[in-house]
Amino acid sequence: MTANVQHLHADHVARNPGMALDLDWVASVQANTSAIERRAATLPGRRSVKKDYQAAWLCKAISCIDLTTLSGDDTEARVHRLCAKARQPVRADLLEALEMTGLTVGAVCVYHDMVPVAVQALDGSGIPVAAVSTGFPAGLSPFKLRVAEIGESVAAGAEEIDIVISRRHVLEGNWQALYDEMRAFREACGPAHVKAILATGELGSLRNVARASLICMMAGADFIKTSTGKESVNATLPVSLVMIRAIRAYHERTGFMVGYKPAGGISKAKDALVYLSLIKEELGNRWLQPDLFRFGASSLLGDIERQLEHHVTGAYSAGWRHAIA
Repeated sequence: MTANVQHLHADHVARNPGMALDLDWVASVQANTSAIERRAATLPGRRSVKKDYQAAWLCKAISCIDLTTLSGDDTEARVHRLCAKARQPVRADLLEALEMTGLTVGAVCVYHDMVPVAVQALDGSGIPVAAVSTGFPAGLSPFKLRVAEIGESVAAGAEEIDIVISRRHVLEGNWQALYDEMRAFREACGPAHVKAILATGELGSLRNVARASLICMMAGADFIKTSTGKESVNATLPVSLVMIRAIRAYHERTGFMVGYKPAGGISKAKDALVYLSLIKEELGNRWLQPDLFRFGASSLLGDIERQLEHHVTGAYSAGWRHAIA
C-alpha cells in the first residue's frame, strides 16, 4: 500500500456564497423519521473492508480528523502535545510499514485562548487551526460579543471557525432570525471558513435538523456540523443522513458543495469506517477529502492507530500506548 496522503486536495471547491432566504423551500422540507432510522440501521452491517483496504480507509479517516481539545483544564503544554500528534498522528515505524507518507490530521480545534499557541506549534505544517466561537457551547452570550469573538480568533490566526447557532430560533421556527445570525457570523469570519454547529441533540426533531441545515447553507456556511460534543446526544447516523441529504439537495439546487462534520461520540475506528461509507454512498468520493469532510474527535485517533498497529504486527496493543495529549 503506497500513497501520499498530504491532504489530497483534488479539484478546488468554490466557496459557498450562500443565497437569498427561500422560505418556501424550507417549508417543503420534511423528514420521514422511521424510514431514516431504518436506512441508518442498515449501515453498520452492510459494508465491511478488510486488510489493506481497511488500513487505507483508516488512514483516510485520520486525514479528516479535527483533532480537538475543549476542556476547562486545557493548558499550553497540552495544546503543544496535541499539535505534535497532529503533525505525526501515527508512529513513524507504522507509517513506514504501511508505505504512507505525509499523513497529518485535517485540523486542530481549540478554544480561542489557545489559538496563538496552536498556530505557533503548527507553523510550517500546513495544518489549519480551528477555533470554537460565538459563546460555545451554549451560544447564549450577547450577540455583539459572539460576533466580536469570531473576529478575535481570525485575527489570532484561526483559519476555521466553528460557530454555534441559537437553538431557540429553530425551536420557535424563526428561520429569518437564524438566517440573519448565520449571515452575520459568515461575514465576521472573512477569509476563514465557517462551520455551523447545529447542536442537533437539542433541536427536537429530524425535520428541524433538515431545515436548520438548509438555512445555514443558504446563509453561507462552508460546513454544517452535528454537535458541540457537550450535548447529551451528539452525532448519530440518522442525524448524519438527514444533514448529508440536505447538503446533496443544496448542491443540486445551487451547484455549491458544502462540507459535513460529525462531532461527539465517534471514538472507535469501526465507527469512522461507517461514517466514511455513508459519505461515499450519499455524496460521492469528492466529499471524502478533508476540505469537505471532517470528524470532530479527540479519542478516535488513538483507536485508529491501535488498529493500524494490529494490521502491521498482527497483535493488539494496550490503548494507553496511543495517547493523544
